[in-house]
Amino acid sequence: MALKKTQLLDIRSVTGIATVGIFTVGVTPTAGGVGVASTSYIKNVIMHNTGLGTARVSLFINPNTANANALGYGVTANRFLRLDVAPNETAFFESTYPIVMTDRDSLSVEIAAPDVGGSGIGSAVNFIVNGDTDV
Repeated sequence: MALKKTQLLDIRSVTGIATVGIFTVGVTPTAGGVGVASTSYIKNVIMHNTGLGTARVSLFINPNTANANALGYGVTANRFLRLDVAPNETAFFESTYPIVMTDRDSLSVEIAAPDVGGSGIGSAVNFIVNGDTDV
């Protein structure tokens, strides 16, 4: 196996109030035609709110979703980031040590209504996930 430093995903846009699995190790092809990863290391996630109101954004790492009906799902116990992103604002998450994901672990994102400043409805947040992968 060769370690590839890459953008793990092409830009993923999530609209409205939703929880969506955007990356599953062993299932989702990585960006740039690198292939399907066997082990991935998330170094950072860039989030940009293109919507008109503030959106509450959460990130989840779901271990071993092989038996799940979807590619990913948000479980409060697996949340590692939650923040409000204002319209036209870019937020950046970077781990001091890469987050290691193995076969069928998934990264999910959630867009929800913030306490103030928006309803979450009509929000569109773009996600870029960077890191390394074994292919």
